[in-house]
Amino acid sequence: MERGNVVKIFPDTDFEHACQELENPQIDGWEFFTESHGITIYRLYNEKSGLYEYKIYGTLDDVLPDICAKVYMDLEYRKKWDTYVYELYETQKDDKKVIYWNIKYPWPMSNRDYVYVREMREMEYNGKKIWVVIAQSAMVPSIPERDGVIRVDDYKQSCVLTTDGKVGSRAYMHYYDNPKGSIPTWLINWAAKTGVPGFLTIMQKACRGYPEYLRSKQQAPGSSI
Repeated sequence: MERGNVVKIFPDTDFEHACQELENPQIDGWEFFTESHGITIYRLYNEKSGLYEYKIYGTLDDVLPDICAKVYMDLEYRKKWDTYVYELYETQKDDKKVIYWNIKYPWPMSNRDYVYVREMREMEYNGKKIWVVIAQSAMVPSIPERDGVIRVDDYKQSCVLTTDGKVGSRAYMHYYDNPKGSIPTWLINWAAKTGVPGFLTIMQKACRGYPEYLRSKQQAPGSSI
């Protein structure tokens, strides 16, 4: 059951399936890929693109799920802790909020950018409070492609968070994108195998620092919060 007022972008069934996946992982047909720092990753080959989509399961052992969800959704804070962000902002398109995200790629590769919509819901599922975020690329003519930047227009992600029963969070993520261009296979595999656990470690640190970040915003001159 969903709680709170939300602008619905995705079907209710998408959120229900995401909740089910956290409680009962559906990995039949998926290939075990790697396990590191409490994070397990499975992958599935996409014949159309020749790339893989990934399912990620793990635990953040000292961060509560509501804090994780807030950090995940806070774009301004992400610009402070995620060094790969080149540009990131949210704008309004019709009745939806649209996000533009430009990611730094190592030289000599071109940066990639994303235009996508996302939705977060706080839900009750099997007696537990669960936070679910779903994101997907969107076509927005008012945000055209830029010279020297490759537009990623095939992107989807879902993230599910709940308590681990202690002081941490259980997490599930389903991720796929097609970065296009001539990126070496070894680099894509490296990003999935080491980059994802590394990113979650950095995000965990960002979650620990979130209360201090909010306090600094409140104390800043001219702050209205």
